[in-house]
Formats: sequence, C-alpha cells, structure tokens
Amino acid sequence: MVDVLVANGPWLIAIAAAFGFLMAWGIGANDVANAMGTSVGSNAITIKQAIIIAMIFEFAGAYLAGGEVTSTIRKGIIDSSYFVDVPELLVYGMIASLLAAGIWLVVASALGWPVSTTHSIIGAIVGFAAVGVSADAVEWSKVGGIVGSWIVTPAISGFIAFTIFQSVQKLIFDTEDPLLNAKKYVPFYMALAGFVMSLVTIKKGLKHIGLHFDNVEAYSLAVAVAVLIGIAGKIAISRLKLDPKADRETHFGNVEKVFAILMVVTACCMAFAHGSNDVANAIGPLAAVVSVVNNGGEIAKKAELVWWILPLGGFGIVLGLAIFGKRVMQTIGKNITHLTPSRGFAAELAAATTVVIASGTGLPISTTQTLVGAVLGVGMARGIAAINLGVVRNIVISWVVTLPAGAALSIMFFFMIKGIFG
Repeated sequence: MVDVLVANGPWLIAIAAAFGFLMAWGIGANDVANAMGTSVGSNAITIKQAIIIAMIFEFAGAYLAGGEVTSTIRKGIIDSSYFVDVPELLVYGMIASLLAAGIWLVVASALGWPVSTTHSIIGAIVGFAAVGVSADAVEWSKVGGIVGSWIVTPAISGFIAFTIFQSVQKLIFDTEDPLLNAKKYVPFYMALAGFVMSLVTIKKGLKHIGLHFDNVEAYSLAVAVAVLIGIAGKIAISRLKLDPKADRETHFGNVEKVFAILMVVTACCMAFAHGSNDVANAIGPLAAVVSVVNNGGEIAKKAELVWWILPLGGFGIVLGLAIFGKRVMQTIGKNITHLTPSRGFAAELAAATTVVIASGTGLPISTTQTLVGAVLGVGMARGIAAINLGVVRNIVISWVVTLPAGAALSIMFFFMIKGIFG
C-alpha cells in the first residue's frame, strides 16, 4: 500500500499543510487569548495592543523555539508499531486529526469557550487510532493522565493565585499607606515574576533552539534574572512621581498602574512560552505526515522539520488570534470575574508557576485550564459571589466535550479520507 503514498504524496502533504494551518489558526483564536485575556480584561492593555504583543511573541516563540525535531506522535499517545505495515493509515489519521481538532477549535472560539488545544488534538488522534486501527494502538494510561489533569491543574493554579492575591491584599491594599507598601513590596513581586517567567522561557522555550540547561543552571539563571528585575523595579518605582497627600482611591489607582506594567511583561513571556510549546499541536501531526510520505512509508521515531512547517504554524497562530481571538479573551478576562491589574497579575503569575511545576514533573497540562483555574482562584479570594458560575459551568462542559468531540470528528474524517485515497 506504500504505492498510495508515492502516487498521492504531494496531494497528501498539501492537504495536511492546509489542515495544519487551520489547526494553528484555531490555536491562535482560542489559546492565545489565554495568554492575553487577563491583561485585556483588567484593562492593562487594549485588545489592539494585546494582538500586536501576542503576534510578535507568539510568532517568535513558535519560530525560534518551536522545536527543531518534533516527535512524530505527540506525547506518545499511540503506539507506532501498529502502523509499520500500514503507514498510509497513520498519514490519513494525522490529516483527519488536524481537520477535526481545527474545526472543533474554530467552533469553540466562535462560542467564546476557552478549550484545550492539546486535548483537542489528542482526542482526535485517540479517536482515529482506536476505531480506525485498533483499540490496543492507544496508550490508554496516558489518556487517563490527561483526564486526571482536568481537576489537578486548575486546582493547583487556583490555589497559587488565591495565595498570591491574598498576600497582595494583606501587604499592600489593606494597609494604612498602600503606596508606601507598594514601593516596598512590589519589587519582590517583580523579582518573583522574573524568576518564574525566566524559568518558563528556559524550560519551555530555549530547549528547542538547542540551548540545554540542567536544573542547577536553569535555576541559577532564573535567580540572576529575578535579582536584576527586582533591582530595576525598585529603581523604576522610586522614580514614580506620586502625590503622597492624595486620597486612598488615587493611591489604589497608582498601585494598580504598577501592576499593569508588570502584567504586560508576564503576558509577553507567557506568549513566547505558549508559542514555543503549543505550535507543536499543529505542526507535530503535519511533520509526521511529511516525514512518512517523504521516507516512502517508513515511520521514524523523530520527524525532522521541513523548513516551511514552523513559519506555517507561526503565521496560522497569529492570523487566528488577530481575526478571531476577541471572544475567548472576553470570556477569560471579563466574564468569569471582575479583574483589576493586581488580580490579573496574580492569576497570570499563578498560571506560569503551574506550567513550571508541570514541566518539572511531566504532568500533561493545558495552559487554558491552568489560567481558568487561576482566574477562579483570584475570584474565590473575593468570595464565591464574585464569580459568574454560569460561565464557569459552560467552560467545564466545553472541557469535557473536547476529547469526545475531537475523537468523533476525526473518526468520521478518517474514513472519508481513507475512502477517497484508499
């Protein structure tokens, strides 16, 4: 059956590229809003500014750090030995998965649901493999781990966000002189943000460019960055011309302005880390198709990336965000709970911290679920009444539906593609 791949090779690659672009577009529309939603929702930046920042940093992350070599099968969800004699089924399945996950992400984005792009593509791959090839081809224990992460991830990030926000309240906002205390404590928050963000960038981003740091080097580097940022923050804040005689409201406003600047920095780092990490959801299956077709049906453990694949993923992400990213941003930034820059900062820092913990422990996580959990944590710090439970319910339903929706669509497309080429 390898003749099928030889005869239709260019067609299969072209179709996979088109669907890979659709998938990247969906990631941009849905997931990038996570990195930027809190900044927009707390009015730290406008939607236009968010789109420009995300375009630059997401593309940089995807293109510079999106992975020289990407594993042919994402996160080892299916066993490639089942496809050795029928490599064309792997090609059809990956094409079907890209189309299925891409369509589901576009639908979810239109409805303003922040779903997980990682889970969309995993659901799709599991679907075609289990039904189209063999249920044994799926590593079910890995799938179980993903389902478990739905509860664990938001819980961890919610707890961290709650703690960070409570500390900001106690140390700064609930004091006699919030401005004086902001000048005292904000540099520490800046240093903490610098530490976590540089760790995210080192662990998630730089390893793809061939810069490998062991844990000691990574942490030493992050501590150095944190100290520098803390000192720079202290100097910058001491230069702020603020009237100490103004009323408390004005002081609160000025403190929030400081957090707004911090949020822009955290948003840039999150966008870079996200671009480097999640572009793989679109280009992994595409790289697998290109590799199998170009190698005449041989399935390699790692697929070398052809030069055009990364920019395709990067452009797809940027376009999806620019054209369609507004709705999910609205959900995360405005509809769950009312965010101010200090609350948004607590949520974003908590999400980033969870990403660091997860990449250290190998938990399969979704940036979306991490951030939604963090926003909920900040809301909980103000009491359950501060949270819009209807929105939260819809989000949770959309998470549960993502895996089966991806699977069902992918099974359907798999048999259609198999019928056309087979």
